[in-house]
Amino acid sequence: MTTNRIFNFSAGPAVLPLEVLEEARENLTSMPGVGMSILEISHRSKPFDEIIEGAEADIRQLAGIPEGYHVLFLQGGASLQFSMVPMNLLPTGGTADYVVTGAWSQKAVKEAKRVGAVKIAATTEADNFSRVPRQEELTLDPGSAYVHYTTNNTIFGTEFGYVPEVGGVPLVADTSSDMFSGPIDVSKFALIYAGAQKNLAPAGVTLVIVRDDLLKRTPSSIPTMLQYPVHVENKSLYNTPPVFTIYVMRLVLRWLLKQGGLPAIDAVNTRKADKLYAEIDRTGFYKAHAQPGSRSRMNVTFRLPSEALEKVFAKEATAAGLDGLKGHRSVGGMRASIYNAFPEPGVDALVNFMRAFEQRNG
Repeated sequence: MTTNRIFNFSAGPAVLPLEVLEEARENLTSMPGVGMSILEISHRSKPFDEIIEGAEADIRQLAGIPEGYHVLFLQGGASLQFSMVPMNLLPTGGTADYVVTGAWSQKAVKEAKRVGAVKIAATTEADNFSRVPRQEELTLDPGSAYVHYTTNNTIFGTEFGYVPEVGGVPLVADTSSDMFSGPIDVSKFALIYAGAQKNLAPAGVTLVIVRDDLLKRTPSSIPTMLQYPVHVENKSLYNTPPVFTIYVMRLVLRWLLKQGGLPAIDAVNTRKADKLYAEIDRTGFYKAHAQPGSRSRMNVTFRLPSEALEKVFAKEATAAGLDGLKGHRSVGGMRASIYNAFPEPGVDALVNFMRAFEQRNG
């Protein structure tokens, strides 16, 4: 039985800060001053009001969210947002622009097409999604209902280093795998959504930040649970929310603030990723999937000289306490997911393992 924590490189559900896990464990059977578990308290109770309101306040502080934006805690993951976004924002007869940079944006397109017309503003599929498109490659319709893109692509290991310029068209971003990995200018976006299980919390809650003027677009004909205005009006309490997950998110947000906020975590994330990419690029034994300029700081994807060596690498890495490194089947190779809470000593351990593996097999 393993009792020592290993280094968890999983793409998600992902690593959480150790002090968050310890605090959640300490308070699991009885919340301080409450006398019952967080798993048992009512979502209508004052203790939970303090948790969800505190989480929103921390999110607003971390991101510097301006006036006129609502913060929602929803369910269904980013996958449900693939449907909710067009159902709320894409009017009959309208079109939406989608930037396709990987599997998740492809799924978003598929769901949007069930609602209305979609135009592909850019795609890097011809490059096996090894990069994100440049601004000048985006073919945008000024009459589009909105522009949708995915900020970070977990499977292919690419990340936008810029926010697309879209004129006056509302910009919608799926930030599931790099939300709060660094500073974010919310004022550039009309709607931001993020499944929590990468950087924010355990699986079960989806963060949505939506600009007030967009709420007027929602048709009353869509199901009540899928209407953004309903969740805004009810302060994310229209139905029973994922109480425990929001509680853990609150602990993670407090941890982020304690680290120094988004600029501080940005510096740590850059340093961790730079170490790993430097080792990948050092000799050519390892080869990064993502092109320079598009490389993700959250999900580092790379190949070895052969699939046989990749299998050996994954097996030996797991035995060495470096878990979850096998890449997605559509890319192959390895994937090291090093989200906010992933400890820097784990990156150092992986770099040392990679160097030793190359000496034995190079």
